[in-house]
Amino acid sequence: MLIEVTGVSHRYGSRTVLADVTVSLDEARIGVIGANGSGKSTFARLLNALVVPTDGRVRLDGLDTARSARDVRRRVGFCFTDPDAQIVMPTVAEDVAFGLRRLRLSKAAVADKVQAALTSYGLDGHADHPAHLLSGGQKQLLALASVLVTEPDLLVLDEPTTLLDLANARRVSELVAALPQQVLLVTHHLDLLAAFDRVLVFHEGRLVADDAPAAAVSFYRGLLA
Repeated sequence: MLIEVTGVSHRYGSRTVLADVTVSLDEARIGVIGANGSGKSTFARLLNALVVPTDGRVRLDGLDTARSARDVRRRVGFCFTDPDAQIVMPTVAEDVAFGLRRLRLSKAAVADKVQAALTSYGLDGHADHPAHLLSGGQKQLLALASVLVTEPDLLVLDEPTTLLDLANARRVSELVAALPQQVLLVTHHLDLLAAFDRVLVFHEGRLVADDAPAAAVSFYRGLLA
């Protein structure tokens, strides 16, 4: 998917959180880093129309997010830092099935897709378990399963490992690394980006570096120092 961000600024009231960002992206693995408050999460939310730019345009394969939000969301999956923010149904299986409703599949087809997703993410023994009573790692796996069962072209992940312990963070990162989808990952865990194609660095609302992982991470460490 071609991501085109052109002259984008975004303000919350009088506070500017992104300023004049222009970038074109089509790589399979894109990292986004920056300090808290740098604008990186706002940038991520632009890509599936959770946020619409105050100025400028965001287009995905030509679809303008301000004009075609519904079509954009069909093609762009989004996972939040806190999976509780996107778990909407009482049980694990129901939550995975929820995103399939708009596809108008038969009950048998939905059941097959749900079962396949639960098996892929190690949740097949928890189909009828209350979703909000899962462990933190299981909740993040459920959030991924519920998004990926709809087969998006692009998966945007906003700090998906921040609330997880080391073992679960590693498991989620390994699953993400193996996905066929294009992935844009916002993270503070810089080691996750070593094999990525490209990394963007945000600072005080501006895109200040755009490079290969090692060079971008080195630049970011310099900012922090």
